[in-house]
Amino acid sequence: MAAKPDETKIAKLVRELLIELGEDVNREGLVKTPDRVAKALSFLTYGYRANVNEVINQALFTETSGGMIIVKDIELYSLCEHHMLPFYGRCHIGYIPDGKVFGVSKLARLVDVFARRLQLQERLTEQISKVVMEEVGAKGVGVMVEARHLCMMMRGVEKQNSTMVTSSVLGVFRDNLATREEFLNLVARK
Repeated sequence: MAAKPDETKIAKLVRELLIELGEDVNREGLVKTPDRVAKALSFLTYGYRANVNEVINQALFTETSGGMIIVKDIELYSLCEHHMLPFYGRCHIGYIPDGKVFGVSKLARLVDVFARRLQLQERLTEQISKVVMEEVGAKGVGVMVEARHLCMMMRGVEKQNSTMVTSSVLGVFRDNLATREEFLNLVARK
């Protein structure tokens, strides 16, 4: 777990960046910008300082149900590690329990732990699936992330309507085609 970033140091660096970009850091609209950016970056990267065990907080419950559990449309916001521009979208998580289930809000909190870091969507998807599999001891897990990347929309190829979709399937979701298809069909329903 990382230490909280030094927001004073970040603010000084942002001030230098603004000057290098040709801005007047003393004009009314920018005077407090370095401090605001430092606070924003600290918040947007709190996932480095989050502890998965503390987030789960023993919210695992004994349950004999063997049916698939799915939480859809978990909003996520992250920063692309290549350009530090935002990407945002939805995460869908499904798992088949093996005697234990999560408190439902814990899945959304786990998404935030990994989304609030400099990320690649591919890695984010894998990290979520692995933690769900390990922490609840599931028979299988499926995770799908659909996101829009501002690094692709605002710069570079400038494609505003593109969406990236990534998935990670573990256990019976990987080994059993019918289970994987059930997950994908249920996630696709509106």
